[in-house]
Amino acid sequence: MIQGSKRFLFGLIITMILPTLVLAQSDTATAPVIKTAPNDWYQLDRAATGYYGISLDKAYEFLKGKPSHTVVVAVIDSGVDTLQPDLKPILWHNPGEIPGNGIDDDHNGYIDDVYGWNFIGGKDGRNVHTDSYEAARVYWSLKDKFDNKTIDTTTMDAAQKAEYATYLRAKNDVTDGIEPAQLMQLERIIPVLEKGDSIIAKDLSKKEFTRNDLLNYTSTDQIAKMTATMWLNITKEDNNDDAIPYDDILNYWKGQVRKGKAATTPPEDYRNEIVKDNPNDINDRYYGNNDVMAGTPSHGTHCSGIIAAVRDNGIGMNGIADNVRIMMVRAVPDGDEHDKDIANAIRYAVDNGAEVISMSFGKSFSPQKSWVDDAVKYAQSKGVLLVHAAGNDANNVDSAENYPNPVYLDNSGTARDFITVGASGDATNGGFTASFSNYGKKSVDVFSPGVNIYSTLPHDKFGNLSGTSMAAPVVAGVAALILEYYPDLSAEQVKYAIMQSVTPITQKVKLPGTDDSVHLADISVSGGEINAYNALKLASTLKGERKKDDNGYDRLNNKSGKKHEKMKRKRA
Repeated sequence: MIQGSKRFLFGLIITMILPTLVLAQSDTATAPVIKTAPNDWYQLDRAATGYYGISLDKAYEFLKGKPSHTVVVAVIDSGVDTLQPDLKPILWHNPGEIPGNGIDDDHNGYIDDVYGWNFIGGKDGRNVHTDSYEAARVYWSLKDKFDNKTIDTTTMDAAQKAEYATYLRAKNDVTDGIEPAQLMQLERIIPVLEKGDSIIAKDLSKKEFTRNDLLNYTSTDQIAKMTATMWLNITKEDNNDDAIPYDDILNYWKGQVRKGKAATTPPEDYRNEIVKDNPNDINDRYYGNNDVMAGTPSHGTHCSGIIAAVRDNGIGMNGIADNVRIMMVRAVPDGDEHDKDIANAIRYAVDNGAEVISMSFGKSFSPQKSWVDDAVKYAQSKGVLLVHAAGNDANNVDSAENYPNPVYLDNSGTARDFITVGASGDATNGGFTASFSNYGKKSVDVFSPGVNIYSTLPHDKFGNLSGTSMAAPVVAGVAALILEYYPDLSAEQVKYAIMQSVTPITQKVKLPGTDDSVHLADISVSGGEINAYNALKLASTLKGERKKDDNGYDRLNNKSGKKHEKMKRKRA
């Protein structure tokens, strides 16, 4: 499941929203809330501005006059708008592929993979947009085996006990979803809102509308009035010029309906009917299509802009890294991703030259985790850094299941070059820790801005989204920036530079999802927030250890360095 965008925040407060929907018919439009934080607050320097940003301008001052190298960052996500003007110049183009000739020119197994690849598409051009949830898939796959049976765990071996425990956890998940009354409300209200959206769009003569449009909108149609009021209430903390992501919100609520029915209705097999691969064979890798846009990919477009939107071009916003090419690997639907697709997406990114992989998705079950683990091990062997969003359930992921994660299922250890990212905000955005962010003293490496993050959206739009999905690409962008200017550093050294240079947060912060106060060091490994300037300054002191066979090394004439338990510093 995509780990971000506003629809996931709305899921956390769904019990607050549903009563609003019922009352909105007689309500009047609320006045906009004035936002004091600028759009680029997350890039600012705290000492200079007071905002808990990553000191990006200060970082660029430090880098002034230094040469940079192009870095390829793979974004495994929902897709990207390849026509977005702030992204189009920085999209990766496969140098070995001739666009549109229907031939696998570079012989990598993927035909016309110009911008990347879509693992949830069919050869006939159709694409998977909606999918089921992994808990439902697991529950129904084991239901006949365990449901209404007398189970004696004392007769089970370790594997059988693990399978039974997974079944019980999945059963609890599908039966502990949305309340029946809320489910009925959602089923009733969704078609009403869809009708209201269509009326508003027709009245305004535009497919997408902003808060300003709705603040000035009048209608005699009660459904349209109710719909406008509802969107204004939900988006009251947004900029008035931002396009309202109503499709995303409605899709999320439709997903909640599917979740609510999971205990009584088997999940639909959305993927296999379109993709038509062998889902049980991880070696069946060459499936999908080259449509990395696949509709309106808001989430992947937003994440890509955070990392590398063109800087200083007078359009929209500035990405973090200034010499990056974004490789889009589409593998995440509206629902839960499949382990096979994620494993193959990681391998595709590695094989085609990515040095950083940004992953803003996650789920609480991973039935083929070994496939993903093998792909992660492959990425580690090639010196690729993986950056993953911690998730938006306000859970302690030291104990709560969250996938993918760096701990290998076969007990062979933990992925070294893997960063798990929690979301931070600012005093103007509700405090330092995002109320929705997952956390963990052992499992969440670093916190990074993830509240009201302004970035690119489809159809030449820009807007604010929140989630650990936004926090992870901030870290991926900083990692790419380090590799641009210090390309002989290994992935391990880049992680070291990021982790050892955080801005320490010494005052107590809110434990996400509660009113309790804790030290950030008690809910994360580093106890701090990423700082681009500090990370680059530290990176400049490290002696490069990139191996000759690591991705990107062939563009350099450096010698490989030995691995050491501690990072070597350059001699003064």
